[in-house]
Amino acid sequence: MNSPVATKPERTYLVKTYGCQMNVHDSERLAGLLEGAGYVTASDGQPDLVVFNTCAVRENADNKLYGSLAQLRDYKASNPNFQIAVGGCLAQKDRDVILQKAPWVDVVFGTHNIGSLPTLLERSHHNNQAQIEIEESLQHFPSNLPTKRESTYAAWVSISVGCNNTCTFCIVPSLRGKEKDRRPGEILAEIEALVAEGVVEITLLGQNVNSYGVEFGDRGAFAKLLRAAGQIPGLERIRFTSPHPAAFTDDVIDAMAETPNVMPTLHMPLQSGSDRILSKMRRSYRSDKFLGILEKVRERIPNAAITTDIIVGFPGETEEDFLETMRVAEASRFAAAFTFKYSKRPGTPAAEYDEQVDEAAAQDRYIRLLNLCNDIVWQENQKLVGQTVEVLVANNEGKKDADTDRMSGRARDGRLVHFQIPEGQQAPRPGDFVTVVVTEAKPYFLLADATPGSTYELRRSAAGDAWDRAQTESCDVPAAPVNKDGRVLLTLGKPKTK
Repeated sequence: MNSPVATKPERTYLVKTYGCQMNVHDSERLAGLLEGAGYVTASDGQPDLVVFNTCAVRENADNKLYGSLAQLRDYKASNPNFQIAVGGCLAQKDRDVILQKAPWVDVVFGTHNIGSLPTLLERSHHNNQAQIEIEESLQHFPSNLPTKRESTYAAWVSISVGCNNTCTFCIVPSLRGKEKDRRPGEILAEIEALVAEGVVEITLLGQNVNSYGVEFGDRGAFAKLLRAAGQIPGLERIRFTSPHPAAFTDDVIDAMAETPNVMPTLHMPLQSGSDRILSKMRRSYRSDKFLGILEKVRERIPNAAITTDIIVGFPGETEEDFLETMRVAEASRFAAAFTFKYSKRPGTPAAEYDEQVDEAAAQDRYIRLLNLCNDIVWQENQKLVGQTVEVLVANNEGKKDADTDRMSGRARDGRLVHFQIPEGQQAPRPGDFVTVVVTEAKPYFLLADATPGSTYELRRSAAGDAWDRAQTESCDVPAAPVNKDGRVLLTLGKPKTK
C-alpha cells in the first residue's frame, strides 16, 4: 500500500499599497506575479509574505512604512519563514537605508524591476540573506506582466511610465525615470482583452497622459488614442489621469467632447494659483492659462466635473500668493479638490529653497482653502438634486451601505452616488448600471433614495456577469478581514484583543 504523498502547503501573501493610482496598478501586477509563482491570497490577515508597495511623494508615506515594519519586527523574529518585501517609489529612493532602519526586511526592489520579486524572494529564502535589487531605468514595460485585478468591472491601463517634467517639489521623475510610451496598438489590444473579460470601464494611466506620443514623435497621439478606444465595442466608460495644464491641447478637449464613452470628468492639477509660486514650482503655465483650459472644457462639455490638486505652504509663499490660490480655486468651481500642505522631500530643488513656510501659517492656509473648496463642492453637488444619473454599481464604495440599506457607485462624471433600491425591484450586481434620480446632495457624495414613483432602471451588463463568475469561482474561499474602507487588514504583530 502506497503512503500518501505529502503536499507542500501553499504560501499566502498580502500586498499593502500606499500612494497613487500607478501604485495601485503596480500592486495588481505584483499580485499577478505572486499567484503565478504559486502564492495564494491570505484570507486570515496573517500571511506568509507581506509586500509593501510604497510612495515617496510625502513624508507621512515614509512614516507609514517604517511604522508598519517596526510592528512586524517581533513577529518576524519568532517566525523565520515569514517574509517581508518593500518595493515602489520609497524603495527606489531609500534603497539600502530600508535595511539599515529595518534589517529584518527580506527583499527591497524598485519601480523598474517589479517583475523580479518572485526570484528575489526565493533567493532570499534560499540564501537566508536580504536581497536588494534596484534598476536605474525601465527594462521591460510592466504592462506585459501578469495582473490580478481587484475589480471585475473596471481596470487601469498604463499608457506611459515616468515623467519628463521637472517640478521642483516632485521626486517622482527621479524615481520613475524619463517618460516611456507604449505603442497605441499594444494599449488598444489590452483594452480589447479586458473588455472580453467583462470590463466596462478603463482608466488610462500616466504621470502626464497628454504628453503621450512625444517619445515616438506624435504630439496628437493622446487625442487619437481616446477616439480609437472609444470605438471598442462593449467599452462603456473611459477615464484618464493625470494631464498637465502646460501640455493640455484643444484636440484632447475635442476628443473628449466627441467620443461618447469618454466620461465628462477631468482631473487638472492646479498646484498653486499664484503665478510667482508656479514659476518657483517650475510649472510651465500660469493661472490665466489654467482658467482658460477650464473655460474651453466647459464650453465643449457643459456638465464636466473638474477636480484638482493644490499645495499650500510652498517655500516663499506669502499671504498674497495664497489669496491668489483662493481666487483661482473659487473661479474654477472644482467638483473635488485634493489639498495638501507642502511636504519637504530630500532630493528635490524645493527642499533647498530658503523661506520655508512656518508650519502654523501653512496649517492656517490649508484649513482656509479646505473650507472654501468644500463649500464650492457642496454648492456644485446641490445643483444636481432632481437630476437623473446613470451609476456604475461598485463593490465596497459605500462604507455605510449595510447600515443605510443602500448600494453605491459612480456617476458618469465620477461623483459617488449612494442609492436605494425601491421595494420589489431587482438588486444590481457590481458592474451593472442603474439609472436613479438624485434626492439629496452632501459635500462628498450624492444620495438617490427611493420615494413613491421614483426612477429606478436596472441595466445588467457583461461586467455584472463577470462578477457572478468571480463569486462562483471564489465560493470556497473565506473572506479576508477588512477595514471600513474595504481593504484587507494585516493583523500580524498587533496585540490580540480579548
